[in-house]
Amino acid sequence: MTVIDRLGGEEVRARSEELADLLTDTVHSGASIGFLAPLDRAAAVAWWKARADAVDAGGLAVWAARAGDRATGTVSLAFPDKPNARHRAELVKLMVHREARGKGLARRLLATAERAAAEAGITLLHLDTETGSPAESLYRSAGWTRVGSIPDFAATPAGVLQPTTIFYKQVAPLSR
Repeated sequence: MTVIDRLGGEEVRARSEELADLLTDTVHSGASIGFLAPLDRAAAVAWWKARADAVDAGGLAVWAARAGDRATGTVSLAFPDKPNARHRAELVKLMVHREARGKGLARRLLATAERAAAEAGITLLHLDTETGSPAESLYRSAGWTRVGSIPDFAATPAGVLQPTTIFYKQVAPLSR
């Protein structure tokens, strides 16, 4: 059974090795999430440890899905620090281990982040994803609105420049 939990900064640090395995698997399976292949495991561990500071500071919320003793997915919300932007957040680093794909986990992680955003009073979410990727169809089917695409925005793990598609979703705040 897969359980999704919100992680505090100390939990991100403690689970950085496990989360690094997920990150390297995601990159090595071709997902364009900001890293080039091959991604060194030590660099992936360091990246996760650096995220823990942002979690501690309140600028990032991280959820991890776990099946047994392995991280099978993650999603995060990045909160802006500008006073005029506190109503919005960016959905970042939605990852699912290749062995856990096709079972609805990405949709569960997405719904978890959307619900948490609404509970926090966030009314607008935004994200970018590689144009034509499986993630693009996930966001469309989950009610996200496509804004447009930007050519040659980011490199794939293989280093090839690809366009990215920008999406947003308005969420109704939930009473606390």
